[in-house]
Amino acid sequence: MSLLVIGSVAFDAIETPFGKTDKIIGGAATYISLSASYFAQPVNLVAVVGEDFPHNDIELLRSHGVDTEGLQIRIGEKSFFWKGRYHNDMNSRDTLATELNVLGTFDPVIPNAYQGCEFLMLGNLAPSVQQTVLNRMFKRPKLVAMDTMNFWMEVSPSELSQAIAMVDMLIINDEEARQLSGEYSLVKAARIIRDMGPKFLIIKKGEHGALLFHGANIFFSPALPLEDVFDPTGAGDTFAGGFMGYLAKTGDISFDNMKRAIIYGSAMASFCVEKFGTERLIGLLQQEISDRVSDFIMLSQIDMEFIS
Repeated sequence: MSLLVIGSVAFDAIETPFGKTDKIIGGAATYISLSASYFAQPVNLVAVVGEDFPHNDIELLRSHGVDTEGLQIRIGEKSFFWKGRYHNDMNSRDTLATELNVLGTFDPVIPNAYQGCEFLMLGNLAPSVQQTVLNRMFKRPKLVAMDTMNFWMEVSPSELSQAIAMVDMLIINDEEARQLSGEYSLVKAARIIRDMGPKFLIIKKGEHGALLFHGANIFFSPALPLEDVFDPTGAGDTFAGGFMGYLAKTGDISFDNMKRAIIYGSAMASFCVEKFGTERLIGLLQQEISDRVSDFIMLSQIDMEFIS
């Protein structure tokens, strides 16, 4: 089953304790699409770039099974650009530059060929844009998931609440969940957020794993301990791409299958952080993915007996 991804395709410039890059391909939709492409075919992309965006990078997306009919190229304008520096703990960062450029006036156009997509991933964008996408779908997809961030909670709380009420699943990190709900306890936060509309909620905890909530059910997936983390940029989007890609491949949105999808999403995110930008997501072998998923399964597999 096909997956529709809406989000940013952009340039990033990254500094970490392991080095730095000049402008490289980035953006939420880029990471989501590349990750999902290892499971779902096709991955349909709706985004916007300027004429400064290299044709080779568009071809790179296409070579991974990403359909770019919905990628707008604005002549005479520049692509979205973000520059950031990570601290030594790699869990916090400083934004050094943000240039919205074409993203500031992004008006998503859904090609007719994308209208039958059964899975929709709304990457981190203005809530008004996310609502526009949903309103422009001829038929509601089987599962609609969205991401957001602290910024929209602060500047567009009303629009964000409206967008959240329209989706089936929200995928955010623990800091965002606490800010959105006003609760420190993630269990309490999850209850409040799901009362806003989404049936499903994923709370990402970075190097500490991810939580899935639905009704009275809770599932926790650990993160894989890695020797080296070079660049955490895009890891959350890569997780979302692997998660949604697996669901789209299987067509099964049961809680049990979502648990499996979280493992696949976590495996893809663990690849992402091993190199700068999208480098590690390019040309992955299916055997590599299978081996990494097996590593995750072994993390929590245990034989034990109850003692009375």
